[in-house]
Amino acid sequence: MREKLETLLKNSYSPYSKFPVAAIVVMKDGNEFSGVNVENASYGATICAERSAIVSAISHGYHKYDFKKLYIMVDTEKVSTCCFLCRQVITELFDKDIEIVCMSQTEEKVFTVKELCPYPFDEDDLK
Repeated sequence: MREKLETLLKNSYSPYSKFPVAAIVVMKDGNEFSGVNVENASYGATICAERSAIVSAISHGYHKYDFKKLYIMVDTEKVSTCCFLCRQVITELFDKDIEIVCMSQTEEKVFTVKELCPYPFDEDDLK
């Protein structure tokens, strides 16, 4: 997976932050969907790699809880975790025990959704 992510990082469009990110989401049936961060001069229009991969899976017909694992890579020495917009999307669509593997060029850390999002805002909060 590391090699796929390193190749995918080259597709990142990150002229403002200079912080390329790549993500691959693996579905329970084994299919994979990839994404990279795509920045915009209007920062609110930027999409993160994680959400890019996740919405690609959804647009191909997958549903909530069809996700098996998420891999994320940044082009730095230090591991970085998902932003809170991505965490909200992950909380909405992933089982709480799904692993999220965060990688840098030299190391990796593995978290569960529950570890990254211990106090989620979800459908129960809307009742």
